[in-house]
Amino acid sequence: MQSSVTRIRQDLAVDIDALTRLILNTQRASGEIPWCEGQKTDPWDHVESAMGLTIGGHYDAARRAYTWMRQTQLDDGSWYASYMDGKPEDRTRDANLSTYIAVGLYHYYLVTGDIAFVASLWPTVRDAMDFALALQMPEGPIRWAISPDGRVDAMALLTGSSSVYMSLKCALKLADLLGHAQPHWTPALIMLQTALRQKRHLFNMTKSRFSMDWFYPILTGAVTGEEARKRIDTYWKKFVEEGQGVRCVYDEPWVTVAETCELVLALAAMGNDDLARIVFSWISTKRFDDDTYWCGFTFPNMVIWPEDKITWTNAVVLMAIDALYHLTPASQMFSHVAWDAHGPA
Repeated sequence: MQSSVTRIRQDLAVDIDALTRLILNTQRASGEIPWCEGQKTDPWDHVESAMGLTIGGHYDAARRAYTWMRQTQLDDGSWYASYMDGKPEDRTRDANLSTYIAVGLYHYYLVTGDIAFVASLWPTVRDAMDFALALQMPEGPIRWAISPDGRVDAMALLTGSSSVYMSLKCALKLADLLGHAQPHWTPALIMLQTALRQKRHLFNMTKSRFSMDWFYPILTGAVTGEEARKRIDTYWKKFVEEGQGVRCVYDEPWVTVAETCELVLALAAMGNDDLARIVFSWISTKRFDDDTYWCGFTFPNMVIWPEDKITWTNAVVLMAIDALYHLTPASQMFSHVAWDAHGPA
């Protein structure tokens, strides 16, 4: 970065160093990145934090984060749902958590062009994707997890399957880059997209109170074009608190910075940068004195909750800024137009 402070507008500046420093200071020597000091690590948010490090130019630290993933992967290609101090805490094996490494590694490649490191992680990505696809239903959705006692949960989650869809797209790009054809992945991708677009009754609808179920099919590119625009408009008032941000769940007065930034990513992916910038501006002042971002806050009383400084929250802030203001070559990572043209490159 040319400067630690990236000035977005005359009245909006983001301290890139402050956000990445939080992640760096929380990362363990092993490469593991917990939510914050004293809290758990989960594979999905660990990868998100590594993406934040990559945006901030800390490539060595990002590589250590992905190397930790390689070293902790289980024999079936999965990871446990959470770890504490490097030891398994929740032994659930979650398909979504186990596949996001493909998104992170493709993001790393787009920024750095480091094909040698990508190649060294290819077996990790391949096995992770095959683990998840072994849980795919005949109709296309991905069963969400295997329980600690080895039972496959029959439930499919809309947000989780949407995230697996993005992971599978990225894994296919990595396979192409490395010359490792995976012909069984493309039909699986098509089936999954069809389910996400046309067969939502197959997903567990009790999760529809979460805003992620609203925008994740759009963020990941499973739903695009006019259907995406209609979906945004239909549920906007349900989840968006004007001038504040996005509720985590529609029935609680709690705005979260991560969900707000992910909506920014979804809007930018659709090409609606103007609205995305407006939404981002709502949380631009929701920062601690050190310029790192709050996790969330209640309204109208504006109580910061929780007060922890969360690694992955600050990572997704970096991702939103990148999508809007093109700080890195990965700024079009989620762009529907870019993927329609065979993926960001």
